[in-house]
Amino acid sequence: MAEESSDSSQGGFLGKHYEEVKGHWRRNLAFLDYYKKTLGRAEPLPKWTDADVEEFIASDLVYGPQVPYGVLEWTSFPFQLKALRESRKYAIVGALLGAAHLGGVSWKYSKSPHGFVLATGFGALCGGVLGSEVAEHWKQLYKIDKQGANLRFLYWWEDKTVGNRRN
Repeated sequence: MAEESSDSSQGGFLGKHYEEVKGHWRRNLAFLDYYKKTLGRAEPLPKWTDADVEEFIASDLVYGPQVPYGVLEWTSFPFQLKALRESRKYAIVGALLGAAHLGGVSWKYSKSPHGFVLATGFGALCGGVLGSEVAEHWKQLYKIDKQGANLRFLYWWEDKTVGNRRN
């Protein structure tokens, strides 16, 4: 009993609080562990093409032609990685529309160059987020594992390119 009280008094309130906060952030940032293999590389992975993505889709039975949660037909949903790659177009179009609209309104009413630049940047940011959300719902990306599909492709691409250089 005396040992228990001496152990708890050594840490004190600040020690316990520090350990709780450290554990909290370790749990919240645990997703970064998935990217340890691909981030912070000495030399970056080479660029891939659409043909490489198609090859991955054909070769990977989990993240290529995968059916999302609760869907029973194979033809009712596009390939995961292909849908993710196509969803970027929605974000780009949204960013362009948002930048043009907010920048145009800003220029029309203020004629201030710095206000125009700030409004254009903010419009691009808001439009890009809105475009991403439209793609999320239009292509039903909320039903698939986006992080898993991208990470599996990066692992496959690394094995294909770096593995060939080692041999």
